[in-house]
Amino acid sequence: MSSRPSGPAAAPARLGEPLPAELLDAGERMTGEELRAHQLKHLRATLRHAYDHVELYRRKFDAAGVGPGDCRTLADLARFPFTTKADLRDTYPFGMFAVPMADVRRIHASSGTTGRPTVVGYTEHDLSVWADVVARSIRAAGGRPGHKVHIAYGYGLFTGGLGAHAGAERAGCTVIPASGGMTARQVQLIRDFGPEVVMVTPSYLLTLLDEFEKQGVDPRTTALQVGILGAEPWTEEMRRGIEERTGIHAVDIYGLSEVMGPGVAQECVETKDGLHIWEDHFYPEVVDPLTDEVLPDGDRGEIVFTSLTKEALPVIRYRTRDLTRLLPGTARPVFRRMEKVTGRSDDLIILRGVNVFPTQIEEILLRVPAVAPHFQLRLTRRGRLDHMTVRVEARPDAGPEQRAAAAAEIVGAVKDGVGVTVEVEVLDPYTLERSVGKIKRIADLREQGG
Repeated sequence: MSSRPSGPAAAPARLGEPLPAELLDAGERMTGEELRAHQLKHLRATLRHAYDHVELYRRKFDAAGVGPGDCRTLADLARFPFTTKADLRDTYPFGMFAVPMADVRRIHASSGTTGRPTVVGYTEHDLSVWADVVARSIRAAGGRPGHKVHIAYGYGLFTGGLGAHAGAERAGCTVIPASGGMTARQVQLIRDFGPEVVMVTPSYLLTLLDEFEKQGVDPRTTALQVGILGAEPWTEEMRRGIEERTGIHAVDIYGLSEVMGPGVAQECVETKDGLHIWEDHFYPEVVDPLTDEVLPDGDRGEIVFTSLTKEALPVIRYRTRDLTRLLPGTARPVFRRMEKVTGRSDDLIILRGVNVFPTQIEEILLRVPAVAPHFQLRLTRRGRLDHMTVRVEARPDAGPEQRAAAAAEIVGAVKDGVGVTVEVEVLDPYTLERSVGKIKRIADLREQGG
């Protein structure tokens, strides 16, 4: 099903207002009954496609005692086995592809920093669907035909840059393919070219804002109206800080390469109350990460996705490790929302019996004026006990006394708010290494004797 809006392109609407009806595509105009019929039809076809063409799925289905014909209702999906990142790594590079290589038009892959990369492929149809869902996401975020979109996601094997690029073009926007890095030049381009929309990781947007201020430029004087921010968890506290510093609407986009890339779900600018999942292409479940039981809407757990329209690499019940819950739709009533992801089950740190998520630390740091929201949690072992050091960058104008006071404030706030004792290192600005616009939040050195 195409996600192209019908009718002529509408003039840009004021942000915060509902999307004009002529910019809603066919999927957004479905009724609930139509959506469920569409989902079941495509789910059954996807299960058959995966079983017939991917050896791993055939083995998994047979071992679980289920076959494609056993899916008669949407609830029957719970009988089928999960797919994990390890499955993609074990079948590296192309063992999960369900079409001949001659039909694959593009290959993307993860960085592979923790092992073999995960490799994903796209047919011509897949690339068109991907452009459609990203275009839908841009419209939901407030982007309109004729807007200029500055893309600061990395290009290359990472799905962010090229995925955003094709979607922005499909939405009728003008693309500025800046990619990552060369921060001073990016600031200059934003000032000179006047984009209305920026697509970027939230942490790299903060780096750009620091550079604006370093150059003596108020970010609020640019033409930017919308920031579409994704590829890493970020908090409401960070949203407030970004919007105060820039005067833009900061909205969340969600995706992961194994499922498609950016554009699986999008926050709507008129509500900013969680991400509407484009359920005509991606079927969500939330499961208990310990028992694997499917949870009812409203209960928090790990979100799992099954692709409904992918050809090259269909995924069945893919374990994302992202923690969230499903809620009723608002701005797009037919589609359920997922609450903003603020943690991953594999990012959970158990420190001396206390559960700690990086976003808990981030919320504390955002309340300390002398430090920037660029941080890393370093885990080491001292004797038999695990130890955490919070490494955070100072703001450029913070002197030695302010840094010392900030460190003491963070130690106290983490102890009171999270319940653990940590050390804090306040580093010089721009010290922590960025990769594809992101900082690696956790550096676990415990197995290295650190």
